[in-house]
Amino acid sequence: MSIILSRAETLSLLSLSIACSGVLASTFKGDGEPLIASLAFSGIAFACTYCLIQWLGPSFIHAGLKGRDMSKSRKPEIPETMGAVCAVVYLLILIFFIPFPFYKDIVAATSGGGSRDVTVSHEQLASGRVLHRFPHSKLASYLSALLSLQSVVILGIADDLFDIRWRHKLFIPAVASIPMLVVYLVDYGVTNVVVPVQLERYFGTMIDLGWVYYAYMAAVAIFCPNSINILAGINGIEVSQSLVIAVLLLMNDGLSLYAAPAAPYPHPATDPHLFSIYLLLPFIAVSLALWWHNWYPAKVFVGDTYCYFAGMVFAIVGILGHFSKTLLLTFIPQIVNFLYSAPQLFRIVPCPRHRLPRFNSRTGLMEPSVTTWHRPPGKILTAVLKVLASLPIPLLAIKKDDRGNVISSTNLTVLNLWLVWFGPQREDKLATGIIGAQFLVGIVALFTRHKLALLVFREDNRQ
Repeated sequence: MSIILSRAETLSLLSLSIACSGVLASTFKGDGEPLIASLAFSGIAFACTYCLIQWLGPSFIHAGLKGRDMSKSRKPEIPETMGAVCAVVYLLILIFFIPFPFYKDIVAATSGGGSRDVTVSHEQLASGRVLHRFPHSKLASYLSALLSLQSVVILGIADDLFDIRWRHKLFIPAVASIPMLVVYLVDYGVTNVVVPVQLERYFGTMIDLGWVYYAYMAAVAIFCPNSINILAGINGIEVSQSLVIAVLLLMNDGLSLYAAPAAPYPHPATDPHLFSIYLLLPFIAVSLALWWHNWYPAKVFVGDTYCYFAGMVFAIVGILGHFSKTLLLTFIPQIVNFLYSAPQLFRIVPCPRHRLPRFNSRTGLMEPSVTTWHRPPGKILTAVLKVLASLPIPLLAIKKDDRGNVISSTNLTVLNLWLVWFGPQREDKLATGIIGAQFLVGIVALFTRHKLALLVFREDNRQ
C-alpha cells in the first residue's frame, strides 16, 4: 500500500478541505447554520480519513496490525484495524462541531441574545450570565453520545489487539451505552409504548414498560455492533452495509423533518432528527473514505473496532433520536443473519472460528464454506437438516456419507446462503448482491413503516 497520495488525490482532497473550511467560516452568523456546518465538517472528515488511512498503513503493518486476505490467490498482507483511524477522526470532528448546534443558545446565554444594547438588570449582573437559557439537556445528550462512542472505540481496539473471546466481548457495547442510558433516564425518561389499535380495548392506548424499556435499549446497543460484526468476511461488506443503514436513517430523518408542520414553535420531532443528522453526516463521510480503501480488492481491513463503532453510532441515533423501532427496520438483513446463524452461535451446529465463504483459487470465485460434523447429528437434527436442504429454496447444503449420515453442512451465514442460492461468485459481485438486497429491503421497510402505519396505529410520527 503506497503512503504517497497521487497528484490528482492531493489536489482533490486539498480543494475539498479549502472549500469546506470556507463554508465553515461563513456559518458564524445568524443562528450558526449547524446543518451546513455539519456538511462542511463531513467534507473535512472525508479528506482527513482518506489521507490518514493511506499514510498510516505501513505503520500499522510495522506494529503488527496486519492480516492476510485469504480470498485472494496470493493472499497479500495488508493493514488491519483501520476502523480505529476512521473512529478517531469521527470523534474529533464531533468534538469540534459542538459549538455549532448550540451557537444561537451560546450567544443568547452569554451576551443578552446577541445585542450589545440590551439592558442588564442588577440581579443579572450579580448572578452572572443568563445560563438558564441554554439547553443543557441537549448538550448532555450530545456529550453522552460522545462518551459512549469513545468507550466502545477503546473496547473495540482492545478486541483487535487481544482478540477477546465472543462470550467476553458480547456485552462490551452494553457497558459503553451506560452514559447514554443514564442521560436518557434523567432528561427524557419516557418508557411508554403505543399500543396497536387492535389491542387498545385490552391494554389502553399506552403501556409503561418501566425498566424493561431500558433493558430493550441495552439490547439494541448490544445487537447493532455485533450484528454488523457477524455479517462480515469479504472485502467491503462491513463498511458497505453500514453506509446503506446510515443512508436509510438519513432518508428517515429527511422524511420526518419534511413532514413536520410549520408552527411558531419547533415540532417535537425536529431536534431528535437534527441530532441524528449531525451524527450521521460525518459518519457517512469517514465510512466512504474507509470504503474506498476496503472495497474489492481491499487495501486495508477494517477490524472489529469499526463494527463496534458503526453499530454504536446507529444505536445512539436510534435511542437518543427516539426511533429505535424504526432503526431495527433498517437492520432486517442483520436480524435475519443473526437468526439464521443462531444454531451455530449457540453450538447446536458445529461452529468453526471463521465462517467466511471459501475462496476457490482455481476458479477465482467464492463458494459456500462448510462445517464438518465429527460425530453424526441426532435423528431429529438430521431430519431437520435434510428438510432444510431439500426445500424448493434451500436454506443450506449438506453432504452425506454412504449410510445417509450428515458429515458436513454449509456454515449458517447469509453470505454462504447467497452462494447456495446463486452459485459461486466473485467476491465483489457477492458483496454487491448482499448490499443491493439490504438497500431494497430497507426502502420497503421504511415505506411500510410510514405509509402503512395507520393500519396498526392511530397516527404516524410524521404527522
